[in-house]
Amino acid sequence: MSVKNIYRKAGIITGAALLATTIWSFSDDLFQISKNLDVFASVYKEVNLNYVDDINSAKMVKTGVDAMLDGLDPYTEFVPESEIEDYKLHYVSTQYGGIGTSIFSRNGKVYVSEIFEGFPAQKADVRAGDQIMKINDIELNARNSDQVSQLLKGSKGAGVKLLIKRGDAAPFEKSLIREEIKQPNVSYYGMIDGNVGYIKLDKFLENSADEVTNALVNLKKNNPSGIVLDLRSNGGGILQEAVKIVNLFVQRDIEVVSQKGKIKEKNFTYRTATAPLEPNLPMAVLVNGRSASASEIVAGALQDLDRAVIIGQRSYGKGLVQQTFSLPYNSLVKITIAKYFIPSGRCVQALDYTHRKDDGSVVKVADSSLHEYKTRSGRSVYDGSGVYPDLMVKKETFADITQTLIGKLLVFDYANTYRNNHAKIDNAKAFTLSDADYNDFVKYLAGKNYTYSTASEKILGALKNEASKDKQFAELQPELEALKNKLSSTKKNDLQVHKTEIKQVLENEIASRYYFEKGRYEVNFKYDKEMGQAVKVLQDRPQVASILKGEGNYKVIGKPQLTLAANKPENNADNN
Repeated sequence: MSVKNIYRKAGIITGAALLATTIWSFSDDLFQISKNLDVFASVYKEVNLNYVDDINSAKMVKTGVDAMLDGLDPYTEFVPESEIEDYKLHYVSTQYGGIGTSIFSRNGKVYVSEIFEGFPAQKADVRAGDQIMKINDIELNARNSDQVSQLLKGSKGAGVKLLIKRGDAAPFEKSLIREEIKQPNVSYYGMIDGNVGYIKLDKFLENSADEVTNALVNLKKNNPSGIVLDLRSNGGGILQEAVKIVNLFVQRDIEVVSQKGKIKEKNFTYRTATAPLEPNLPMAVLVNGRSASASEIVAGALQDLDRAVIIGQRSYGKGLVQQTFSLPYNSLVKITIAKYFIPSGRCVQALDYTHRKDDGSVVKVADSSLHEYKTRSGRSVYDGSGVYPDLMVKKETFADITQTLIGKLLVFDYANTYRNNHAKIDNAKAFTLSDADYNDFVKYLAGKNYTYSTASEKILGALKNEASKDKQFAELQPELEALKNKLSSTKKNDLQVHKTEIKQVLENEIASRYYFEKGRYEVNFKYDKEMGQAVKVLQDRPQVASILKGEGNYKVIGKPQLTLAANKPENNADNN
């Protein structure tokens, strides 16, 4: 036998062995699947037949499926038929028949928290803070917000009658006709300081690219000096919409994102398909720790392509792609099928769901395992940690007193009182709460419960506990009590010390009573540090060019070794 035939025979034997191994492995997988499904069905059957009390079988199965998927990642989830409509509202389109309000429960009563401009509730002068007592003569006592929401929703054109109580006035009725409610993806666009165009994109659901296009077309009529795309707190949505939005600002046939998973047929590269609407206008993108997924594709792609200056805090770091699959009985499952990679080749995924700790908790991708990538102009960027801004802006946090006034709804309640006592205010951009109005708010708080503990008081409390354990409390008690009294005295001045930020949240809430969501944005422009930084940068064309070329300090973005230094309190721009 020739050497060639020997190798050929050996190859056939090896190939046959590999095929046999593959078939055995595949058969073993099928056996394991069949075995485990049989065990699951048998457990369910025996519990259903023998458990001492009646059980909700649908709920039990969903609990089991949820527990099974929980070991994967938070985005792989089962959606039963009963939750399909809510799923569509969150992930596909925020469209339903209703009156245009959001509501909340408080002390067993239901109140309007927000009014959507242009819809039946606003047209009928239903206001934030109104208590809804009845819907179509149905008492709302003991009903939760979800149940009340279902009563408010219904088919377009159907009537709905509300019994409303406003403040101390007698209850009154409002008759409304439900309309199709569609919450836009672009919640606001307009011109801001420096003749800069501003677009606030809240989500990437159906038609989000069309909405951004419409906003951009209208802004271009003002011959803007630059564009700000605000993606802060945008949790993402449909990947294809993100690609279309990037396409508005970069040339045709440019790679925006690719997805790669274990099934090769599902691997795909998305490229820009049309000529851009605005390829040259200076651009800034705002992000924060709640900007995720599709937001990171847009921000990351525009950064990798050196098209926009990214401003704010490090983004969330979700680089996973989900696809939905239909299941029997009108249910579905959403499964993570791939990771996405932006133009430089990096994946922004920050949490490693594959290598959990022994207790099941998720760990961040270690700095030591991060890799360096290059933007189009050669700037250094890194994977595994979200999108780092080119310009970091420290995350603003409110003082304890401000958070307490918001959390206890005292800001909300005062805004309702203010609206009932003032028929109108200046336009939102010009509106400022006067000192007299602020003093009125301080008087309004008299007798109200807004107790809170400052960070210093919490530390002091912990110190007292430790001193007690060490049997040193008696010795330290005089000093601790003196410090407690001093902190308490200082705390009395918090309404004046933190006046500026308390005025900010008051103005925001009051403006929404007259100008709705648009008012919230416009009244807050003067306080918005990220926006202010964006306007400042866009006015400085040489700085924009320097950043995008990677000159000097702009050559490296978010280098892992610098993370610890960047997170020192005096420099921290990202608390997530």
